Amino acid sequence: MILKTTKQKDYELIDSGLGKKLERYGSYLLVRPDPEALWDKKLNDDIWEKAELKFIRNEVKTKWITKDGTPKSWNISFGDLNFSIKPTSFKHTGLFPEQLPNWKWMEDLITKNKKNREISVLNLFAYTGGATLACAKAGADVCHVDGSKTAVAWARENAELSGLKDAPIRWIIEDVLVFLKREIKRGRRYDAIIMDPPSFGHGPKDELWKIEEHFLMLMKLCKEILSDKPLFVVINGYTAGYSPIAYQNNLIEMMKEHKGNIEIGELVIEESDSERLLPCGIFARWSKS
Repeated sequence: MILKTTKQKDYELIDSGLGKKLERYGSYLLVRPDPEALWDKKLNDDIWEKAELKFIRNEVKTKWITKDGTPKSWNISFGDLNFSIKPTSFKHTGLFPEQLPNWKWMEDLITKNKKNREISVLNLFAYTGGATLACAKAGADVCHVDGSKTAVAWARENAELSGLKDAPIRWIIEDVLVFLKREIKRGRRYDAIIMDPPSFGHGPKDELWKIEEHFLMLMKLCKEILSDKPLFVVINGYTAGYSPIAYQNNLIEMMKEHKGNIEIGELVIEESDSERLLPCGIFARWSKS
């Protein structure tokens, strides 16, 4: 299954190729490295040279080259939400546009089921809060967990920009595994779980995360913290070399006691002036039947 993000009012993938991509975020053009772009560019270099920001990576250093007058941050609308775009030293912008179909899928599930019940959502490795805000806007209570103080502050800024400052969102700065163990002891349960486990990382107290060592523990704890009437579970993957089938196998085991459907596939972005697709990540998701 392929989940595709197409051109939006404030975002588009204009071109890609030769290990790079040319995107528009609001009024600004960005060039960033992308190893998946194993093909030639469609547009000539003159168009690429119009970019206000270019991320350069070589054996010596990585940095943004910015044209005079380009702000360090700016706001855009995306998926009926608002985001502060801030190009980071890791080439990220604070927004992963390929997640838009997942957000809409979660919003639909919450909207259809909130009439009969309150819905609690747990967003792990939640970064700048796209999924958190989508679920809150749809009417769910959300717990947003990330180990980075900077990321959580950024997510709260996005919530305020999106008119969700007072939405029922708990903002947690903590190591995900530590948090899950504590929540289970507290007796808290969640109807839906979203997770975006990185390849490698550290918690706020320098707790180590390695996906190959800690992912199975993550899934075990997530199974324990699910409510008796789960609505959905989403696993996003950006770690090179992994297949969505690996996540599917974990979801089959995790959700075997519940009736539902599993979908797996790729997250892609379509170039705005062609049908060419840029692979951006993988996903596996379960929803109640």
